[in-house]
Amino acid sequence: MKSIILFTFLICFFVISCKSAKENKLVILQSKDNSKEWYLKDYKGNQIPGISLDKWYNQNKKKSKSDIIVAIIDTQIDISHEDLKGRFWVNPKEIANNNIDDDGNGYVDDVNGWNFTSNKKEDYVVWGNFSCIRIIRKWEPIFKEKKEDQISSEELLNFKEYLRALKVYEKESSNYNNWLKSCRYSVALFPVVKDSLKHYFPKEDYTYEELDSLYKIYKINDKTFRQRREDDDRDIGALIGFMKFRFENDENTIEKMLETEREIDSIVNRNLNKNFNDRKVIGDNSNILEKGYGSNNISISKKGFKNIQGHCTKVAGVIGANRKNNIGIKGFFDDIKIMPLNISYSGNENDKDIAMAIYYAVDNGAKVINMSFGKEFSVNQQWVSDAFKYAEKHNVLLIHSAGNESSNADENPYYPSDNNFDGKSEICNNFINVGSTSSRLDSTFVSRFSNYGKQNVDLFAPGEEIFTTFKNNKYGTDSGTSLAAPMVSGTAALIWSYYPNLTVQEVKQIIMDSGTTYDLEVIVPGTKDKKVPFSELSKSGKVLNVYDAMQLAEKVSKKKR
Repeated sequence: MKSIILFTFLICFFVISCKSAKENKLVILQSKDNSKEWYLKDYKGNQIPGISLDKWYNQNKKKSKSDIIVAIIDTQIDISHEDLKGRFWVNPKEIANNNIDDDGNGYVDDVNGWNFTSNKKEDYVVWGNFSCIRIIRKWEPIFKEKKEDQISSEELLNFKEYLRALKVYEKESSNYNNWLKSCRYSVALFPVVKDSLKHYFPKEDYTYEELDSLYKIYKINDKTFRQRREDDDRDIGALIGFMKFRFENDENTIEKMLETEREIDSIVNRNLNKNFNDRKVIGDNSNILEKGYGSNNISISKKGFKNIQGHCTKVAGVIGANRKNNIGIKGFFDDIKIMPLNISYSGNENDKDIAMAIYYAVDNGAKVINMSFGKEFSVNQQWVSDAFKYAEKHNVLLIHSAGNESSNADENPYYPSDNNFDGKSEICNNFINVGSTSSRLDSTFVSRFSNYGKQNVDLFAPGEEIFTTFKNNKYGTDSGTSLAAPMVSGTAALIWSYYPNLTVQEVKQIIMDSGTTYDLEVIVPGTKDKKVPFSELSKSGKVLNVYDAMQLAEKVSKKKR
């Protein structure tokens, strides 16, 4: 019994660790109350490596010249959040709920944005395939069981992507299937553990600290705690360890454990299932780009799907939370209008939805598009590349989170990207890829989870312990490159609101050139202690600086007059 319990314990720990490093989700960390807005501070004035937004507001006396629409391509959003009220884009030519496409843009009743993962009945995608599954499903009929010497030069890149996808799938499938087995065993064991612990806690009201104290006593004299019967051999130390682990992972009730089991079961049987059709709910033609599929409800949230609104709400708060209401947090400025475009769910985003969301944003007036999501594979990258070029042609800037895999983006493809990873040059010059930094001016300055790359990560911005808006009218602290990207999106919007004559290429270069340099040796994410100069982990070698960006933008703008 003891060996099985300990094996289960170790498997849970290993797989959970893999998942938190793998997924491009926000990682909850604790933050001290007195440092909630550290990322707005200035290094020279406060000795805090923030973005110097407070410094700019303390010195700026001018008024902005125009509203700026920032599209957020992400999950669904909590549109009723108190700190986001009045912050949303409103389609001026669309009459709400009349079931007519009043402005003729191809989308019916799109008053505040669009949901590309829903249908007209407002059913929506909750579970979608991982991108490796889509690659395998596309190329398996052609490449299955073939070797490289059987592949033509024209198909070699696709064949290598297929092999890479198979490798990722095998690893993910093994990890999640082991996790699911562990979950099922733990659910079955949980009542046994609780029953055994009743001997020491009759009311079952123990805390983690009490379990820990009991465990230490057990370690000193395990004979006192070992219950032996002819038909039962229970190691109380292992049982206490099992329950401590449940507390550490916030799974100390059977309900929470069953919730985790259901989630992992869905990942195994939906995210990683080649036969699962994640477009069935939407009912579109997944082989072509088309307008109009989806629904106008950008804020759907049904009971049981707790995270569906959470991610986008956090990102939106960083960019556009009300600065004047004296509650919650402060966004970049009050003339930002947020355009939510829903494409994300549990799984990886579909290239069709990414491309169509970009076209929608550009055609409906967005100047900045925030994309805090990513994936390892792209089935229809050309669709996305064409959308990038369309945005550049219309003077629209694309901001993307670099990802949370602790990975070198120059060696490991991460999409969407302005690089096709085929050895050719960048496809456009209106794309900024953003890594994450912390408030610590030491070797851990670059967040341990952040991707990096001298060629494919453009610059860094604060993304660790960021206080922002949470769904259900709440606030909290989170971390991830998903929160670093909106720092840059807000800066770009602020620049254009004062200097509308600048081109997208100029705004990108201003943001890159004006960043703060830090003369630090930092630990390379994903390594134990390998250190390099901070400047070597991104193209610019810098961290976003709003104050300096606004100063430089003014100079560039004046030269054009």
